[in-house]
Amino acid sequence: MFADISAHNLTYDIIMADKLYIFDTTLRDGEQVPGCQLNTTEKIEVARMLEALGVDVIEVGFPISSPGDFNSVLEISKAVTRPTICALTRAVKKDIDVAADSLRMARRGRIHTGIGVSPQHIYNKLRSTPEAIIESAAEAVRYARGYVDDVEFYAEDAGRADNEYLARVVEAVIKAGATVVNIPDTTGYCFPEEYAAKIAYLVNNVPNIDKAIIATHCHNDLGMATANTLAGVLAGARQCEVTVNGIGERAGNTSLEEIVMALRTHPAYGIDTEIDSKLITKASHLVSSLMNMPVQPNKAIVGRNAFAHSSGIHQDGVLKQRDTYEIIDPQDVGINESQIALTARSGRAALGHRLELLGYKLNQPELDSTYEKFLDLADRKKEVHDYDLLYLVGDLERVQNQTIKLKYLQVTTGTLMPTATVVLKFGSNERMAMASGNGPVDAAYAAIKSLINETVVLTEFLIQAMTRGSNDVGRVHTQVKCGDRLAHGYSAHTDTVRASVESFIDALRVLNVTEKPEGN
Repeated sequence: MFADISAHNLTYDIIMADKLYIFDTTLRDGEQVPGCQLNTTEKIEVARMLEALGVDVIEVGFPISSPGDFNSVLEISKAVTRPTICALTRAVKKDIDVAADSLRMARRGRIHTGIGVSPQHIYNKLRSTPEAIIESAAEAVRYARGYVDDVEFYAEDAGRADNEYLARVVEAVIKAGATVVNIPDTTGYCFPEEYAAKIAYLVNNVPNIDKAIIATHCHNDLGMATANTLAGVLAGARQCEVTVNGIGERAGNTSLEEIVMALRTHPAYGIDTEIDSKLITKASHLVSSLMNMPVQPNKAIVGRNAFAHSSGIHQDGVLKQRDTYEIIDPQDVGINESQIALTARSGRAALGHRLELLGYKLNQPELDSTYEKFLDLADRKKEVHDYDLLYLVGDLERVQNQTIKLKYLQVTTGTLMPTATVVLKFGSNERMAMASGNGPVDAAYAAIKSLINETVVLTEFLIQAMTRGSNDVGRVHTQVKCGDRLAHGYSAHTDTVRASVESFIDALRVLNVTEKPEGN
């Protein structure tokens, strides 16, 4: 049950147990990010994804804040059945009344009520006193228990609260009927040892703590949300409040995917979340897409580069034995395979591996010669793609057949249906196509698809401004799927439609798509 970690100079024991509850607040705390608001239909889609993942509790919204939040709680209560559906309130009776009404269709409903407990909140925000806060907290919990059996209390800004006072608050709300006590590091202030000591203090000093579950809710203002959450879990917390991709107020919340995989890669602790990790990448893409919130490429677990290797030493190690540089099997989070990116830092092993996949088995002298040409090319390009490698090995006939270039693009848009005309060069052969679509980019993509011999699906599309002003340079990233293969394309231009088209073609080159025979 307990594991001594005094060797790490910590003064608490790691509490071992086999169940950790995942409380997902993507639809409440995550949606508070400017520009990330969802409508009810979109929220239902995310909620169903969270249910498939296996989260235990879904916090859907703050019902009294708007009719939209109220309706979302109501409709999600109908749409998902396994997780507990949670609604947030202040320690105000009207809030609790509205939350209870919104949860009336939930198979398992939870009211999440609370109040600030730090000096900053008690004196500056609430203009109150410590004793009055305890009374208000206990009264809110008692009132909520009149509606539901499952009441969670949040001690807002507990990270900066005095531990002895926090223990008094927690004892009072558990006595009033709280089933879960949430200890938020609301401002992301704590260090991991400090937050762990706070949880451990409650475990050891609140007489009735065994009657409730301790929850963590950590923000990432100093980049320590995941570290603090894990420290809290090891000290005795048994519910983690998280969001997909770590989205949330200011710098965000603890990432669901980081907690799940951190514990799964350390089975010796005996703590697991029972989350279906193979759906993590799918959930990440869904939330990123619906909330228009791109995931940074180097984001742990779900970032585009999380399983990408460009260093020659790393590539050689991964190709020989995956766990040399990867502590997570990409398939465990829903990714088919690691990405070996060919750059100027790649070594002979990575180059030889990629050429073998293209059908070329080079002997050592041939590989050495090709590698020298590869380095020269890689110094001039950020990344070397398959069609570049075909040039390196001298397969000009194959290059002629598989290299696609954009020769001409014209789009018409406005009040009429957008249309696009494209001319592509397949080697020395030119082909033209016209198509319409929902917008100029969609029309251009439709025209291009009509000229290629494979079925491809656009799975990711991202435009980012690289400069400022009316003549901004837009960088476009696309991810394209062909069968079970994925490829990324990139381009940048002041004309974002042109950049979008060239990015799509860049991905098609990586996939080695071929020209559709004329007449088909």
